[in-house]
This record gives sequence, structure tokens and C-alpha cells, in this order.
Amino acid sequence: MNRLRAGVRRPGRLAAEACALLIAVVVAFPLYWMVLSAFKPAGEIESSEPRPWTLEPSLDSFRRVFGQQEFGRYFLNSLVVAGCVVIASGLIAFLAATAVTRFRFRLRTTLLIMFLVAQMVPVEALTIPLFFLLRDAGQLNTLGSLILPHVAFSLPFAIWMLRGFVKAVPEALEEAAYIDGASRARFLWQILFPLVLPGLVATSVFSFISAWNDFLFAKSFIISDTSQSTLPMALLVFYKPDDPDWGGVMAASTVMTIPVLVFFVLVQRRLVSGLGGAVKD
Repeated sequence: MNRLRAGVRRPGRLAAEACALLIAVVVAFPLYWMVLSAFKPAGEIESSEPRPWTLEPSLDSFRRVFGQQEFGRYFLNSLVVAGCVVIASGLIAFLAATAVTRFRFRLRTTLLIMFLVAQMVPVEALTIPLFFLLRDAGQLNTLGSLILPHVAFSLPFAIWMLRGFVKAVPEALEEAAYIDGASRARFLWQILFPLVLPGLVATSVFSFISAWNDFLFAKSFIISDTSQSTLPMALLVFYKPDDPDWGGVMAASTVMTIPVLVFFVLVQRRLVSGLGGAVKD
């Protein structure tokens, strides 16, 4: 009987695995084409008969990318923006999630609903109001004009996600820490913070990717001072309406992808446990 059931399940399992493999191929193919185009010579990229391979890989596109004088500055600016967004949003979200979970105060539910509603507002609808706010604050053409909006947009999701992790920590553990003489600050940073660290890692990945790949804010808020531009703006150097350098665009995009992959590899174990904890909650 068990063998019969196993035989019935096997076709369904094979179909599921085939669908998963097909989805993985569809998702990965654009990345493969990007890297392939970065290594293709100019003649093959502009060919009317594109091929999914190359027999003459070339590094000319990468030489043009790294030959740009401002490319290193753009890369450093992107690291500063993404790093500040990850750290600031993580710490603020941790404290806010602890407050809305552990403390009872008026309008707490309303505040949580406001966080959720804020997550639903499209970024494009707020770009123009943000532009005028940053202009009045004198923050245009600075890295702060990129850091502050990204922190604000990262917080609602991070707070909602960390709220589940903080809620999963038993209140008895907090009471035991106070009985043993621990202060509220010590419990917060030495006991609670390590327990919700997987959730912080999970939220930091989304914050990092959002800030690293941002083009809308970088294009809207960095107007005249190109020294404050970030890496996505480097793509415009190679894209010209009359004569676009697709090899340079693909090579720059490949270089942009590497830090994201490195960051993901470094935190993947905690990311999986963090997402699992969020789903469980």
C-alpha cells in the first residue's frame, strides 16, 4: 500500500520539481544574459543574430567601466548609502518593534496600521513631495538626500517583521533578567538583541538591495553635484540615445551585482532562519 502511495506521489513530485526548475531558469536567464553580454565583444553584442554564448570572450567592456574616473567614487557612495540605511533602519526598527510589542499605550494599534498603510504607498507618488522637503531642508545634492528617504521607506516593513520576533521572546525571560539585576538597557542589547538578530539580518537584506539598486532617488535628488552620485547613475555614462554602449552597461550592471551577492552569501544562513521565524510567527 505504501509503495502504491509512493508511486502516486512521484509524478506529482516530479512535476513540481520540473516547474521549480523552469521558474529558476526563467529567473536566472536575464542574469546570465547580462554577464554574457558583458564579456561579449562589441561586434557580437550589436549582431542582428544574437547567440546565447560567445567563443571570443573579451574584457574590453570592464576596462571601459573601470577606466571611468568617477566610477570608484560612485561605488564608494553606494556603499556609504547602503551601509547607513542598513544600520539606521535596523536599529530604529528594533527599538520601535520592541516599543510597540512590550509597551501598552494609546493608539498603538493605530500606529501599527499606519505602518502598514505607509508600506502600500508607491514610492513614485512621494518622490516630488520628498524633493521639495529635501530642498527646503538644504539636503539636495548630498548623500543624506538618499539615506533619509530609504530609511523612511525601509522602516514600516522592518518594524512589522521584527515585531513578530520580539513577540516570540517570552516575557518570563525579561522578568527573570530583571530579577537577576539586569537593567532594561542590558536586557535590550545583551539578551533581546541577539535573539531577534536573524530577523534583523532578513530585514537588512531588503534594505540593502533597495538602497543599492536605487535609481529614482539618485536621479531626482542629485541634480548638479555628480560627485555625490551613486553606482546606478554610472549606467548613464554608457547609455547614450544615439550610440548606447551596451557592453559597458552590462559590465557596469555585473559589477553592481557582485556586492549584493557577496552580502547575501555572508548572511544567507541567518537570512533563512530569519525568514523561517517570520513565517512561523
